[in-house]
Amino acid sequence: MSLIPVTILTGFLGSGKTTLLKRVLSESHGSKIAVIENEFGEENIDTDILVTESKEQILQMSNGCICCTIREDLRETLQLLAAKRRSNLLDFERIVIETTGLADPGPVVQTFFMDEEIAETYLIDSIITLVDAKHAQQQLDDRQEARRQVGFADQIFLSKTDLVTAEETNALTHRLKHMNPRAPIKAVHFGEVPLAEVFDLRGFNLNAKLDIDPDFLQEDEHGHDHHHHDGEHCDHPSHQHDHDHGHEGHGHHHHHDDDVKSFVFRSPRAFDPAKLEDFLGAIVNIYGPRMLRYKGVLFMKGTDRKVIFQGVHQLMGSDLGPAWAGGEERLSKLVFIGIDLPRDILVQGLEQCLV
Repeated sequence: MSLIPVTILTGFLGSGKTTLLKRVLSESHGSKIAVIENEFGEENIDTDILVTESKEQILQMSNGCICCTIREDLRETLQLLAAKRRSNLLDFERIVIETTGLADPGPVVQTFFMDEEIAETYLIDSIITLVDAKHAQQQLDDRQEARRQVGFADQIFLSKTDLVTAEETNALTHRLKHMNPRAPIKAVHFGEVPLAEVFDLRGFNLNAKLDIDPDFLQEDEHGHDHHHHDGEHCDHPSHQHDHDHGHEGHGHHHHHDDDVKSFVFRSPRAFDPAKLEDFLGAIVNIYGPRMLRYKGVLFMKGTDRKVIFQGVHQLMGSDLGPAWAGGEERLSKLVFIGIDLPRDILVQGLEQCLV
């Protein structure tokens, strides 16, 4: 039986998650969707969507969708839904989990890695983060939860861009890309997103595609002599408060020193598999809670195939990918997204794992 795809919808309060969800549920797409509202005991502000005051946890909706509010454990709810589906009491093809605006997506994502029964039933399709263009800069400054949500995203939707200038949108986009260079960013209007851009993104799978905006990396490369690692502004203390050092052409990008940052490591030299495994194991042990998402396509000694790896916090997995093509340059490329990660230690450690 094929795995049930799961979309995790996250975003700060007022970013438009509910609007997007309403649209997804009310559209006559013929797809049967189970929605889990992960409310953690806050009063449920979205009861108007659920059109009922009953205490029943799982509601069948008129268009064939199902809605349930969790106040207990996500794992139990997922197991219950799977059991009801197996015994033909419920019919659904995919799940959308809407997290509360203050939620850290980490524990939600980990549920799908840690529990064998869940892992054999469900597959995370992608994490979608909604960002409110009008209030985002302030929210990102003030709230680590908002920064974490950006770091976890496979796809970022910007809402309310009609309420800000193009320049403000550009500055925000630039900031978000520094925090997470692998999530495409797209402006959406009142949740009007084609379902093809919400479902089946396969953003989370172990695949050989590492989506990092190439222009973003080049733009930040000039003025740095990092021969094969690039990423956010160098973070030497003397630069912490500079605006736009080395960015003459980008007057409007103020440099926010966010604690959620990303950096990319590349090398044309092969990795030694045993050394790399030991090093990543040690790093994940120490820094796991601060490592939000990390992913890589690796050139490994001893195999003609790409090795794909990715992880969330302390949980890491790897897989053999397709063979390197005939004329293709063999190059390892890793992206790390996390909270105050010690970039120097990571880069140095990775370099020592090269053959």
